[in-house]
Amino acid sequence: MAINEIHKKVVILGSGPAGLTAAIYASRAQLDPLVIDGPQPGGQLTITTDVENYPGFKSGIMGPILMDEFREQALRFGTEIINVWIDSVDLKQRPFTLNGKESQDSDEITTVIKADTLIISTGASAKWLGIPGEDPVPEGLGGNGVSACATCDGFFFRGKPITVVGGGDTAMEEALFLTKFASNVTVIHRRDDFRASKIMADRVKNHEKIDIKWNTEVEAIHGTKETGVESITLYNNKTKQAEEFPTQGVFVAIGHKPNTDLFKGVLDMDEVGYLITEGKTMKTNVEGVFACGDAQDAYYRQAVTAAGTGCMAAIDAERFLAEHESDVEIQTAKNW
Repeated sequence: MAINEIHKKVVILGSGPAGLTAAIYASRAQLDPLVIDGPQPGGQLTITTDVENYPGFKSGIMGPILMDEFREQALRFGTEIINVWIDSVDLKQRPFTLNGKESQDSDEITTVIKADTLIISTGASAKWLGIPGEDPVPEGLGGNGVSACATCDGFFFRGKPITVVGGGDTAMEEALFLTKFASNVTVIHRRDDFRASKIMADRVKNHEKIDIKWNTEVEAIHGTKETGVESITLYNNKTKQAEEFPTQGVFVAIGHKPNTDLFKGVLDMDEVGYLITEGKTMKTNVEGVFACGDAQDAYYRQAVTAAGTGCMAAIDAERFLAEHESDVEIQTAKNW
């Protein structure tokens, strides 16, 4: 099979809000960017139903439709988008090299991409429980009563009883935030004490709208497409008893994993895997490589903040190219 060879000034890995915003800015700067879709084109918003906190949509918008709008806007300005699985990268010299396959399960490299600059916007994936009913709609209730983001979806549960699964600081923050909307919040934790910081754990334990079920695991989520979540099956790992527990929302707060394994040992990252950027820029420790969105943001993890960092990364890349134009031309001639 012939290998498809591509050379671009700007290559953007990932097509969520950060990646496509970077593409819009790079294409309007006439940098002819290439976006590589990756395993989840459009990012996490494609498995979200109503999005009501993204500016410009007073009545809200469906997540997949919002990402289609992002995509069409990027295409309008000349962005090229391809769907390949990036198997390996070489960031030791510019232009950088990305080796792509048709799918994760393929054995052969079919595409070799040379990039004068690389913007990493591979996002992060919520950790899930792996139980029946948790999958995204239409197979399950994900995005229809099951969520991993209280600040994104808490508003939809005004006056309803909901549950939060987890025992770390993230779960405590989610539970406390959700008390603004829910009639009651029940925290489900598989152990007999939280691993969260003491101050956060105490706030949850002492909150009048929060109940706690210790030594308890969620085994299944029940409901329909029309009604959303109706109940969950709980299992007490001490008493070995199961129960059906009524609830209208399930927030899974057991952490996120940034999709950055491809860059381990090459780019600086924290202990979880979030890429570390320099100061107020999107620069990584490798010149010409930039990171944006949830791949480098462990704190906010919102579509609007991801889009903002995508803009920043594109501007950083544009300035880098302007400053190193002669260097890039020389190295391109040598390596291509």
